[in-house]
Amino acid sequence: MRSGISRSINRRRINRFNIIIMGLHIGKYRFGYGREQAESKIEGLGIAQDENGNNYPTHKHTITKLGYEVLEEAVYDGEEVVSETVFGEGFLVDVLWRDLEEDEDGSVDHPYDWKTFEVNINSEGIHGFLGLKYQDLKF
Repeated sequence: MRSGISRSINRRRINRFNIIIMGLHIGKYRFGYGREQAESKIEGLGIAQDENGNNYPTHKHTITKLGYEVLEEAVYDGEEVVSETVFGEGFLVDVLWRDLEEDEDGSVDHPYDWKTFEVNINSEGIHGFLGLKYQDLKF
Protein backbone atom coordinates (compact mmCIF):
# COMPACT_ATOMS: atom_id res chain seq x y z
CA MET A 1 0.00 0.00 0.00
CA ARG A 2 1.41 3.38 -0.99
CA SER A 3 1.69 6.17 1.48
CA GLY A 4 -0.41 9.33 1.26
CA ILE A 5 2.72 11.33 0.39
CA SER A 6 3.52 9.06 -2.56
CA ARG A 7 -0.05 9.32 -3.90
CA SER A 8 0.04 13.09 -3.47
CA ILE A 9 3.33 13.39 -5.40
CA ASN A 10 2.05 11.15 -8.22
CA ARG A 11 -1.19 13.14 -8.39
CA ARG A 12 0.79 16.39 -8.69
CA ARG A 13 2.86 14.86 -11.51
CA ILE A 14 -0.27 13.81 -13.38
CA ASN A 15 -1.86 17.24 -12.86
CA ARG A 16 1.30 18.97 -14.04
CA PHE A 17 1.26 16.70 -17.12
CA ASN A 18 -2.35 17.68 -17.85
CA ILE A 19 -1.62 21.37 -17.48
CA ILE A 20 1.73 21.57 -19.27
CA ILE A 21 1.72 18.84 -21.88
CA MET A 22 -1.97 18.66 -22.68
CA GLY A 23 -2.61 22.38 -22.07
CA LEU A 24 -5.86 21.79 -20.16
CA HIS A 25 -7.58 24.20 -17.78
CA ILE A 26 -11.12 24.25 -16.42
CA GLY A 27 -13.11 27.40 -15.78
CA LYS A 28 -16.53 27.88 -14.23
CA TYR A 29 -18.42 31.05 -15.14
CA ARG A 30 -21.57 32.94 -14.19
CA PHE A 31 -23.03 35.45 -16.64
CA GLY A 32 -25.19 37.85 -14.65
CA TYR A 33 -27.19 39.09 -17.63
CA GLY A 34 -28.30 35.63 -18.64
CA ARG A 35 -28.06 33.27 -21.57
CA GLU A 36 -27.63 35.96 -24.24
CA GLN A 37 -24.52 37.30 -22.52
CA ALA A 38 -23.07 33.78 -22.25
CA GLU A 39 -23.85 33.02 -25.91
CA SER A 40 -22.15 36.25 -26.98
CA LYS A 41 -18.96 35.37 -25.07
CA ILE A 42 -18.97 31.85 -26.50
CA GLU A 43 -19.45 33.12 -30.06
CA GLY A 44 -16.54 35.51 -29.45
CA LEU A 45 -14.24 32.49 -29.17
CA GLY A 46 -14.85 31.80 -32.85
CA ILE A 47 -17.66 30.34 -34.91
CA ALA A 48 -18.28 29.65 -38.57
CA GLN A 49 -21.27 28.43 -40.56
CA ASP A 50 -21.60 25.30 -42.64
CA GLU A 51 -23.35 25.18 -46.03
CA ASN A 52 -26.72 24.73 -44.26
CA GLY A 53 -26.30 27.84 -42.13
CA ASN A 54 -25.58 25.93 -38.92
CA ASN A 55 -23.01 27.47 -36.57
CA TYR A 56 -20.04 25.42 -35.39
CA PRO A 57 -17.05 26.35 -33.22
CA THR A 58 -13.68 27.15 -34.75
CA HIS A 59 -11.88 26.71 -31.42
CA LYS A 60 -10.79 23.54 -29.57
CA HIS A 61 -12.44 24.27 -26.21
CA THR A 62 -15.31 22.21 -24.77
CA ILE A 63 -18.21 24.29 -23.49
CA THR A 64 -21.05 23.04 -21.33
CA LYS A 65 -24.03 25.33 -20.76
CA LEU A 66 -25.45 24.42 -17.37
CA GLY A 67 -28.37 26.82 -17.51
CA TYR A 68 -29.72 29.34 -15.04
CA GLU A 69 -28.47 29.07 -11.48
CA VAL A 70 -30.85 27.44 -9.03
CA LEU A 71 -31.52 29.61 -5.98
CA GLU A 72 -34.05 27.25 -4.37
CA GLU A 73 -34.74 23.63 -5.24
CA ALA A 74 -38.31 22.52 -5.82
CA VAL A 75 -39.99 20.88 -2.83
CA TYR A 76 -42.13 17.78 -3.30
CA ASP A 77 -44.56 15.95 -1.06
CA GLY A 78 -44.68 12.60 -2.75
CA GLU A 79 -45.55 13.44 -6.34
CA GLU A 80 -47.13 16.80 -5.47
CA VAL A 81 -45.09 19.96 -5.98
CA VAL A 82 -45.15 22.03 -2.80
CA SER A 83 -42.97 24.82 -4.20
CA GLU A 84 -41.42 25.34 -7.63
CA THR A 85 -37.72 25.71 -8.37
CA VAL A 86 -36.55 29.31 -8.09
CA PHE A 87 -34.00 30.31 -10.72
CA GLY A 88 -31.67 33.29 -10.59
CA GLU A 89 -30.64 35.56 -13.45
CA GLY A 90 -27.11 34.15 -13.70
CA PHE A 91 -26.44 31.69 -16.51
CA LEU A 92 -23.77 29.09 -15.67
CA VAL A 93 -21.17 27.75 -18.09
CA ASP A 94 -18.24 25.35 -17.63
CA VAL A 95 -15.34 25.40 -20.08
CA LEU A 96 -12.54 22.91 -20.64
CA TRP A 97 -9.90 25.18 -22.16
CA ARG A 98 -7.29 23.64 -24.48
CA ASP A 99 -3.97 25.06 -25.58
CA LEU A 100 -4.45 28.64 -24.44
CA GLU A 101 -1.63 31.00 -25.33
CA GLU A 102 0.98 31.66 -22.68
CA ASP A 103 1.74 35.16 -21.46
CA GLU A 104 5.27 36.54 -21.76
CA ASP A 105 6.10 35.15 -18.31
CA GLY A 106 4.91 31.66 -19.30
CA SER A 107 1.68 31.77 -17.31
CA VAL A 108 -1.73 30.96 -18.77
CA ASP A 109 -4.90 32.88 -17.99
CA HIS A 110 -8.50 33.07 -19.16
CA PRO A 111 -9.17 34.33 -22.69
CA TYR A 112 -9.82 38.05 -22.96
CA ASP A 113 -12.63 39.26 -20.66
CA TRP A 114 -13.66 35.79 -19.43
CA LYS A 115 -12.00 36.20 -16.03
CA THR A 116 -14.62 38.83 -15.17
CA PHE A 117 -17.26 36.09 -15.11
CA GLU A 118 -15.24 33.41 -13.32
CA VAL A 119 -16.61 31.77 -10.19
CA ASN A 120 -14.23 29.99 -7.87
CA ILE A 121 -15.76 27.16 -5.90
CA ASN A 122 -14.22 24.86 -3.29
CA SER A 123 -15.68 21.65 -4.70
CA GLU A 124 -15.94 20.01 -8.10
CA GLY A 125 -19.36 21.58 -8.68
CA ILE A 126 -22.39 20.07 -10.38
CA HIS A 127 -20.58 19.20 -13.62
CA GLY A 128 -17.28 17.62 -14.62
CA PHE A 129 -15.34 16.81 -17.77
CA LEU A 130 -14.74 13.03 -18.07
CA GLY A 131 -13.15 12.64 -14.67
CA LEU A 132 -10.84 15.65 -14.93
CA LYS A 133 -10.73 17.48 -11.63
CA TYR A 134 -11.72 21.14 -11.57
CA GLN A 135 -9.66 21.70 -8.43
CA ASP A 136 -6.55 20.37 -10.20
CA LEU A 137 -7.04 22.22 -13.50
CA LYS A 138 -8.57 25.54 -12.48
CA PHE A 139 -6.69 28.75 -13.23
